[in-house]
Amino acid sequence: MYKPHAHEVASGSLFSQMQNRCVLEICVESVDCAVAAERGGAHRIELCSKLDVGGLTPSLDLMRATRDSVRLPIHVMIRPRAGNFCYSKQEFASMLHEITTVKEFGMDGIVVGVLDSQNRIDLRRTRELVNLAQPLPVTFHRAFDESVDLEVGLESVIQTGAQRILTSGGSEQAVSGLPALQRLVRQASGRVIIMPGGGINTKNVARVMRLTSASEVHASLGGSDKLVFGSSSRGNSHPAPGAGNGLEVFEEKVRKLANAIAKVAPAREHSRSHSRGGRN
Repeated sequence: MYKPHAHEVASGSLFSQMQNRCVLEICVESVDCAVAAERGGAHRIELCSKLDVGGLTPSLDLMRATRDSVRLPIHVMIRPRAGNFCYSKQEFASMLHEITTVKEFGMDGIVVGVLDSQNRIDLRRTRELVNLAQPLPVTFHRAFDESVDLEVGLESVIQTGAQRILTSGGSEQAVSGLPALQRLVRQASGRVIIMPGGGINTKNVARVMRLTSASEVHASLGGSDKLVFGSSSRGNSHPAPGAGNGLEVFEEKVRKLANAIAKVAPAREHSRSHSRGGRN
């Protein structure tokens, strides 16, 4: 699996290099789930705790154990508490400290989201987090969907230097937000990766990717699709892997989704080639 270097991310060439590579990011909250996701064919892990409240910063022990157990890139959620995304000075100081720790643990990326009291992207604070995270890439998570204006929010996130936005287009699930996702991809124009997430599964991933031209998608597949942001709930709740479903079932879900994604790129490239070539 291609893993971009920091200078490629910083140069803005990431989008063009990944355009024909379909990346599957799986969100997990345990070492066992991370291992199962890797076996199932995931390309990247988002590591969190407390997925039932949308994900919080994982413990040091969980980060260490996961890093020792998988070879995949691991992007770590930095979120000090559940609820809204307007943080106190103490909470923000905690986020800064956690980013420093994540870097020391050899992780591969940071996942954050900070809004101001008017639910706008907090440009100053997010930029400070992004700068501290360097050279690790930063994903602005689905706090983005809580922002009052997605188009304005997109430009703000780009200004922070973050490389990626995880979003459902402001809707409960990505399939419901497809028109907005399409607009965001066009507006981004390669300046930032738009990564659809929220209810992604084998039944809808091809449609989401083809209609948005997304090069990356995010899913939890039973870890917990319930993303609680502010006062609203995104998606549906599912049993945790290992609790009824079983890790084998989780691994197989990841495998099926990875296979479905792998089929999209050749079809998409064939469509492009046919469009360029026209009739013979």
